Amino acid sequence: MYFFVQLSIKKDSRQKRAKVKKMAEERVKILLGENDVPRNFYNIVPDLPRALDPPLHPGTKEPATAGMLEAIFPKEVVRQEMSQERYIPIPAEVRDALLRSGRPSPMFRATKLEKYLKTPARIYFKHEGLNPCGSHKPNTAIAQTYYNMKEGVENLATETGAGQWGTALAYSTMLFGLKCEVFMVKISFTQKPYRKVMMETYGAKVHASPSNATSFGRKVLESDPEHGGSLGIAISEAIETVVGDKTGKTKYSLGSVLNHVLAHQTVIGQESIKQLEMEDVKPDYVIACVGGGSNFGGMVFPFYYEKKKGKNNAEFIAVEPSSCPSLTKGEYRYDFGDTAGMTPLMKMYTLGKDFMPSKIHAGGLRYHAMAPTVSALIAEKEAVPVAYAQKEVFDAGMLFARTEGIIPAPESSHAIKAAIDKALECKKSGEAKTILFNLSGHGLLDLGGYQAYMEGKLD
Repeated sequence: MYFFVQLSIKKDSRQKRAKVKKMAEERVKILLGENDVPRNFYNIVPDLPRALDPPLHPGTKEPATAGMLEAIFPKEVVRQEMSQERYIPIPAEVRDALLRSGRPSPMFRATKLEKYLKTPARIYFKHEGLNPCGSHKPNTAIAQTYYNMKEGVENLATETGAGQWGTALAYSTMLFGLKCEVFMVKISFTQKPYRKVMMETYGAKVHASPSNATSFGRKVLESDPEHGGSLGIAISEAIETVVGDKTGKTKYSLGSVLNHVLAHQTVIGQESIKQLEMEDVKPDYVIACVGGGSNFGGMVFPFYYEKKKGKNNAEFIAVEPSSCPSLTKGEYRYDFGDTAGMTPLMKMYTLGKDFMPSKIHAGGLRYHAMAPTVSALIAEKEAVPVAYAQKEVFDAGMLFARTEGIIPAPESSHAIKAAIDKALECKKSGEAKTILFNLSGHGLLDLGGYQAYMEGKLD
């Protein structure tokens, strides 16, 4: 009797697995519930292959202290920046704001793209463009604004490239009752005028950088009145604004690069792990674009920790523009995070603080350097960098729009291009590998770039 009961249990188990597999093959959208939103940020620092080199004081070149960083950041942000703790609890107010802004975000299987490519690969993407700001940036903007608010800060100053980060911070300061001042790289300010409108709708003050609002901005304009700007220059202007406020009520907020920023973004990867578990698949490739590193870190870092525990064997791919190739052509050394040399020096892949990228439409990827944590993974060959030119990136974005029906941001299209390349490799080899990429934002405010592409005017 026991033998037959065991056979029946095994049969039921096989049937359930087959049913789950069939459902996964038919399912296009993988949804989580509100209880699945993470309750901790994951901090990769204690799990890196080797200890991070410390940030250095810009003047003395000695290791930077917490007191020095607190001149521009709130105490809790500095504590997280220097933390060696693997998990950082998410405050209830922050988690509630994340829920209100659209978390958990859905994951989709790109079945129409798979069919068009005639690939046996399974292609999944995490859609971070469905929140009010249209990108992944609110994940850290909400947290940073909350910590500043709790410490009595009244104003936040920041930079933004294409405008996704500035929009997210403007949105978050609106939620928590702070004021926001944004220095937006001038070329993106010109290319994407409605990003400025969004920020101003949420109550932010927006400058085209370099601007006449700061001494450094005026200095740049004196040498070149038509200067297109860079993230490094915009950072310098934002920090000058903070240092110049003698009341101490203004702090600086950064949208990428630093440890605490990437930790806040790991809600993306943590949710993605649960969603692939629902599909009963493990990723062979996890892909994200890289500018300063927040999108890549947010998606990849939780999967990296799972890989260390033997739960996957994924390859992690960081995709950057060939016109701003910090990972593929930069040097791994200490450098400033801004052009004026006001920030601490950090050990990272860099093209040099004075590097001026071309005026590509992926404004969020026009940064001269890469996050120290991402740089460490690349240096230790735990992740692979690739670079693409703007035209082939828009080719991929257009194909995605015409198969999956979603117009992606130019930044996200870098990840799409890499995913397509891996899917075509699977077509050649016949391997049914699982590809996951982060769709970090929509392109509905990037239509000027798509228009130039379709008119053959894209550089």
